[in-house]
Amino acid sequence: MSIFDTLVGFDKKLFLFFNEHHNEFFDIVMLFASGKWSWLPLYIILLIIIIKKLGWKPLPAVLIAIAAAVTLSDQASVHLFKNVFLRYRPCHNVEIQHLVHLVKGCGGKYGFVSSHASNSFALATFVGFILYDKIRFVLPLLWLWALVVGYSRIYNGVHYPADIVCGSALGFIVGYAVYKAFYYFDNRSKMINE
Repeated sequence: MSIFDTLVGFDKKLFLFFNEHHNEFFDIVMLFASGKWSWLPLYIILLIIIIKKLGWKPLPAVLIAIAAAVTLSDQASVHLFKNVFLRYRPCHNVEIQHLVHLVKGCGGKYGFVSSHASNSFALATFVGFILYDKIRFVLPLLWLWALVVGYSRIYNGVHYPADIVCGSALGFIVGYAVYKAFYYFDNRSKMINE
């Protein structure tokens, strides 16, 4: 048995361990955590904080950068990972699907890497870093939020832990790269306008 097979086997066992601990209350909570529009109030609060701490002037550039970070992480998670590795989601894996606690729907066939984890971490990383000088605790809080979103995907039966870890890493890289690009162009713009 290769190291890769050992890691895949461990990932399945870890998934089953986390996924089997469930109840009706957390089914509702974790379904909410995975919801597309569930976090709209959080996004509005972040928008208000950005305006309050950075002002209105950089807002269009910030919104474009957020859209770029989320779009890049989303597309990369699908085209560079899911469509390349073709790893079945736990709920589509015939070896273990009978053991999977599925909260609601399985989604597409392939799950490596998690787009939810990637997109959440891209957003959390970018916004956390642009606000870091003003409110330092925002970055770890946003990473905690992104971890909850990622964990909800394991709980809901649609992703393995490795999908979440690698998706989170991808999101961090994309979010940080977009932050560095934003910072570079923002500084250049300030120098030109002086």
